[in-house]
Amino acid sequence: MKELISITSFASVSALGSTPEKIWEHYLNNQHFLSFKDFEDSKAWVAQLPDEDKHAIEDVRKSDNKYKNLDPSVLYTLFVARKAMEQTNWKASDNFGINIGSSRGATSLFEKYHKEFLSTGKSSTLSSPTTTLGNISSWIAHDLQTNGPEISHSITCSTGLHSLLNGIAWLQSGMSEKFMIGASEASLTDFTIAQMQALKVYSKEKNGYPCKAFDLNKTKNTMVLGEAASIFCLEKGNKKNALAFIEGVGYATEVLKHNTSVTTDAECFQKSMKMALGTISPDEIDAIVMHAPGTIKGDQSEINAIQKVFCNKTPFLTTNKWKLGHTFGASGLLSLELAMLMIQHQQVIEVPFAEPQQTPKKLNKILVNAVGFGGNAVSVLIAGR
Repeated sequence: MKELISITSFASVSALGSTPEKIWEHYLNNQHFLSFKDFEDSKAWVAQLPDEDKHAIEDVRKSDNKYKNLDPSVLYTLFVARKAMEQTNWKASDNFGINIGSSRGATSLFEKYHKEFLSTGKSSTLSSPTTTLGNISSWIAHDLQTNGPEISHSITCSTGLHSLLNGIAWLQSGMSEKFMIGASEASLTDFTIAQMQALKVYSKEKNGYPCKAFDLNKTKNTMVLGEAASIFCLEKGNKKNALAFIEGVGYATEVLKHNTSVTTDAECFQKSMKMALGTISPDEIDAIVMHAPGTIKGDQSEINAIQKVFCNKTPFLTTNKWKLGHTFGASGLLSLELAMLMIQHQQVIEVPFAEPQQTPKKLNKILVNAVGFGGNAVSVLIAGR
């Protein structure tokens, strides 16, 4: 990277809550935050937002008459974007950039409007403007009164970290001084769950931990979906109010062998991690927050890639999907949040059913991984102050 990037604020809402204090408190126990949800034809494990946050998000919907027909994916982002903005010294007149991504987009509204169309043969007037992917960033810009630029994109489960890549590119190009990046998923819908079940990756566990992410001895796939949104505020250079710094980024895409798979040794992760490290020795990395979706091949291939890059000195490994589910495009940013909290509190978060590891004496440099269908991997290296 040409220049250090400061993270000056962040905010999220997930099954763990929406305040850093509550989120960290929930990370400190071995409890998962997954529950059964009824769908049209089945029940499934999911990671839902807490009721108190759902009520707060409903207040966001009521705060502007134009928000009443927005998809939850937009409302979740409005909720956390306001929080992130409050924690910075940014003003609307700064005209900061916005890049919010989503793997699924306006899932609930798509399903609602499509069902209406099949039933009546007609489409609702608002079906198009409220389901376009770009409407997330546009509504954030409207709510925060910034003039942009505004970008939206979807790159499956690495979408959130791709938002971060885009933000850094704008900052380092000199075209913007401040950039808000993020991702949102409100994907706990009938069709989405059915799609994941059709892929044979969804958890059917009855007891214990429904999602066995980072359990390398599991014999069944155990992915569980979650809903969430996450926002980070980025600025170029070493800022006095920086919470952490981005020291390196890496990305890579594999040649597709199957629509949903990566290679046995996750070549895309090997390339993205090496790029993120740059000239930094692998020995300096204290921990890695893995993507680890809870599938047999997905978890193992990432471990294989880490072992290839770090050889005999593997950093402390962790993941959060066993606790808050796989939140698709938002997952990489929730992993980044976990990395920042671990640095802030100088404490690792262990996966309770994983093999014991040696705890690092300090936490200064942490690598964060995300990958999506099609083998599009991103790795981000952050460091404390």
